[in-house]
Amino acid sequence: MKIENQKSKIENRKIENKKSKIKNCLGGIMLAAVTGCGTQAPQPNIIFIMVDDMGFGDLGCYGGNIEPTPQIDRMAIEGIRFTQYYSASPISSPSRTGMLTGQYPAMWHITSYLQTRAGNKNAQMRDYLDPDAPSIARALQAGGYKTAHIGKWHMGGGRDVHNAPSITKYGYDEYVSTYESPDPDPLLTATDWIWSNVDSINRWDRTAYFVDKTLDFLKRNKGTPTFVNLWPDDVHTPWIGSEEEMERFPQGQNSERHFRTVLIEFDRQMGRLMDGLIELGIAENTLIVFTNDNGPAPDFQGKRNGGFRGNKASLWEGGIRVPFIVWCGGKVIPRQKAGTVDETTVISAFDMFASLCRIARVQLPKDYVTAGEDLSKAMLGKPQKRKNPIFWEYRRNDSGAFPQPADRDRSPNLAVREGDWKLLVNADGTDAELYNLKNDPAEKNPLNEHPEIKDKLTKKALEWRSSFPEFTE
Repeated sequence: MKIENQKSKIENRKIENKKSKIKNCLGGIMLAAVTGCGTQAPQPNIIFIMVDDMGFGDLGCYGGNIEPTPQIDRMAIEGIRFTQYYSASPISSPSRTGMLTGQYPAMWHITSYLQTRAGNKNAQMRDYLDPDAPSIARALQAGGYKTAHIGKWHMGGGRDVHNAPSITKYGYDEYVSTYESPDPDPLLTATDWIWSNVDSINRWDRTAYFVDKTLDFLKRNKGTPTFVNLWPDDVHTPWIGSEEEMERFPQGQNSERHFRTVLIEFDRQMGRLMDGLIELGIAENTLIVFTNDNGPAPDFQGKRNGGFRGNKASLWEGGIRVPFIVWCGGKVIPRQKAGTVDETTVISAFDMFASLCRIARVQLPKDYVTAGEDLSKAMLGKPQKRKNPIFWEYRRNDSGAFPQPADRDRSPNLAVREGDWKLLVNADGTDAELYNLKNDPAEKNPLNEHPEIKDKLTKKALEWRSSFPEFTE
């Protein structure tokens, strides 16, 4: 009897050991599925490119035909292209705040573009992002990453705001920034403005300068996981081409010809970046996320927004649905995923904090609460279904910039998307409009036959908006 009991114990132990091995194996498979590599693989380098004011219609891989974009198209061909990605806001400062923090920018009193002290106060905004706000850079830094911000900041500093915290306070080891920042690069800001013709780095050479700085940072930190914000101020106006191009076309005009000149050079620099990673021998383990902060302006009568309604500063799709491409040389994203087009995953800037931390195998900060979700599997080639709605707000009052013409593109100031449904409404409950984006992505036909859905989403949007702390001076 004792022998039989002993045999039984041995068999049970074997079964438990087998279960444990299977569990560990499955855990390793799941980790590999999320990270694209085994547990012993190095953490990937991450370059987050946020372009300025780019639209779907600017890129060939999204059906644009303004000018060929072979290098960005190459990024899509070799990576994964998404068609339902949303920025955090239809304008720069809150858009960047939402990506950096993974939280709604209204939580930090940034709901329009940051400007002068008087302008910020009038718009019920702070002068800069609170340095105690969560930061994806700080989280990655704590997880062993070297971090750099290169390019436009626009979350405090510039104009008459002289007390904005250093970019290092947000978790960056190094930075090179433009005019709208606490400490702009003097080579880019010979005068107290966005650009001038006496800057040491010419306007048309800025993206090349930022790419050079990015590659230099990666080279100096080779062997250490790195995270870089590469945030150029192209393709934002003013569109200033090279001296040769300026001689060919009239100066001082934001014309389509000027835009095409800037787009051609910007695309070329994206190719230089990818080739530079290959030359450094780090492309295989480097993830590039390519997107932009908000819709285009000007949009050339809708030519730049890919057929969507609205543009920059509008909560119609043209102001918040923007290009999103994930590229890697091979180790992070399985090669068989190259050329994938994800048309089903609804993904947003708010998801970047949790998703990139998962890809980097870095823990989220203690007690961190995100407005987004972990959609890292989708970013690595496996579409995911979104669980929660996405909310947007642009401005707390009537101050700030509006798109033109106002009667066509000025939207209500709140929006929510849940599943295929999208509702826009003003903060006082007026002008509510409901759309089914699966059937009507261009938002041409507001629906009146679903009053229960319209009422439900209106209530959610208004409750969401009222949940943020009131602005106090």
